[in-house]
Amino acid sequence: MSLPPLVEPAPELTVDEVRRYSRHLIIPDVGMDGQKRLKNAKVLCVGAGGLGSPALMYLAAAGVGTLGIVEFDEVDESNLQRQIIHSQADIGRSKAESARDTVLGINPYVNVVLHEGRLEADNVMEIFSQYDLIVDGTDNFATRYLVNDACVLLNKPYVWGSIYRFDGQASVFWSEHGPCYRCLYPEPPPPGMVPSCAEGGVLGVLCASIGSIQVTEAIKVLTGTGDPLVGRLMIYDALEMSYRQVKVRKDPNCAVCGPNPTVTELIDYEAFCGVVSDEAQEAAAGSTITPKQLKEWIDDGENIDIIDVREPNEYEIVSIPGARLIPKNEFLMGGALQDLPQDKKIVLHCKTGVRSAEVLAVLKSAGFSDAVHVGGGVIGWVNQIEPDKPVY
Repeated sequence: MSLPPLVEPAPELTVDEVRRYSRHLIIPDVGMDGQKRLKNAKVLCVGAGGLGSPALMYLAAAGVGTLGIVEFDEVDESNLQRQIIHSQADIGRSKAESARDTVLGINPYVNVVLHEGRLEADNVMEIFSQYDLIVDGTDNFATRYLVNDACVLLNKPYVWGSIYRFDGQASVFWSEHGPCYRCLYPEPPPPGMVPSCAEGGVLGVLCASIGSIQVTEAIKVLTGTGDPLVGRLMIYDALEMSYRQVKVRKDPNCAVCGPNPTVTELIDYEAFCGVVSDEAQEAAAGSTITPKQLKEWIDDGENIDIIDVREPNEYEIVSIPGARLIPKNEFLMGGALQDLPQDKKIVLHCKTGVRSAEVLAVLKSAGFSDAVHVGGGVIGWVNQIEPDKPVY
């Protein structure tokens, strides 16, 4: 659907700005009026990671006048495969500061505002209220629902994107004109069911594909150009090099944007999304060991069976000595249980401890009462026991 421009145009463009944005100005659908609207726009990017990197860079290049950046993390070497706004020299730096410096290097006429810290229920309304449009570059469900609910309550549009391995999705959610994220996904998936990019991986260039779609949609909404992805979900398959669209209709029973909402204020999103299920938390209570404890058991020759519940490609990168691989899904499907020894203590581990806690709950319910898992997973093992091994 065609929508009116989101922002009013700025009074004028300087001579230098006319030169810089000349290729926009000669497009009839953008022109001087559209570029002035971009100059007057205030856009907030939630995250300066895989999606936030290309989004921020192209929003800056396009001439968006004010760019806000919400980011709490520091640059890690594993980020550089896809987070192109950061460089080797930025490792260990604040992502927000690194992103700001790159943005200003692209376009010194942009006003960059940093919000260093986690986006949470107690600060999101105050931060979002300062901007016209939100670009969601987050990678976890709790923050996605937080972003959505805050935008609905503030009646602000936002551009959403999601990436995983070779697949990406994008849409524009604006409850005044169409559905919101909850209309598409009323409930989060069960904890541990959908791996994060840190667990499952992502093709680096996929971030650019989806991030550029997000910026395209942001420009269209800000300037009133074209037909934004309101009420439509764009699905991209990089392996097939195919795009397809799915219509998303406003849910009359939506908990937040429906006519009779049950969510009228921000909630506890970590609890709503169940970062770790109640069953996993209960199973892990009193059955969690440290990497150092596992090392002592190995050195003492304890009768244990160490099982790695990650995926095969993760196992190839780094593994704990003596661990055998049985991916989590084989436990969830039930096939792995029959092959477990009855005369050994089962010790589970994954990358950080989330997936192994979920598998531990399955084992406990199947009668393996003395099974344990390693808190911190293989990352904890590398940090505490074998620091020379690679991490990912």
